[in-house]
Amino acid sequence: MTGSSAYHRALMPRILVVDDEPHITDVVTAYLTRDGHEVETAADGDAAFELARSGRPDLVVLDVGLPGRSGFDVLRDLRASGVNSPVIMLTARDDLIDRVAGLEMGADDYMTKPFEPRELLARVGAVLRRQGEGAAPVAARTFLDLAIDLEAREVTREDRAIALTRVEFDLLATLTERPGTVLGRGQLGERIYGEAFAADDRTMDSHVKNLRRKLGRAPADGDYIETVRGVGYRAARR
Repeated sequence: MTGSSAYHRALMPRILVVDDEPHITDVVTAYLTRDGHEVETAADGDAAFELARSGRPDLVVLDVGLPGRSGFDVLRDLRASGVNSPVIMLTARDDLIDRVAGLEMGADDYMTKPFEPRELLARVGAVLRRQGEGAAPVAARTFLDLAIDLEAREVTREDRAIALTRVEFDLLATLTERPGTVLGRGQLGERIYGEAFAADDRTMDSHVKNLRRKLGRAPADGDYIETVRGVGYRAARR
């Protein structure tokens, strides 16, 4: 199998596509269906929220500019209600503020309209693959004063949980495999997103910023994640 077909599980991944433009919904649905996904659709925010809350889809493709409840509102309400399905957000505006806002609310990825359906398909596959890999039993590790449980996908400090999105957790786990080793945006993107990641995409910077904010200051008032200018990021040396 190729593309996101390689990430199929025993049951077809269930994807909720939310957009108020029927031609976009039809095209995206056709591509996802041909790739082996089960697709459900919604045209407004209220319907999207109810379908995602009741159905717990494996992934949501969510347009920002919806009538009534916006895509941002839907994402915020889903996270507040405990729905952790990964979300890829769509927007008609190439606006950094919109992108950062979505990522800070817990979106896993972001695409700007108009987009190439095959690229969306690749990003869907990358998110599903990352989700599936995260479920594999692996060891836990400690990093400075953090306990990183890679099986449960939880981070704690002094037995207090730190809530991270899937991407933030994968970013922390990747960097702490070898503290002090510098990884560029492209390297991090390939590890976390797969081939769908564009090396010049500033999305990774937003995830690092969000991760730092949630972790706070490290012991001795340092940073857990350090920037190496012109190169990339590294986990602080122990």
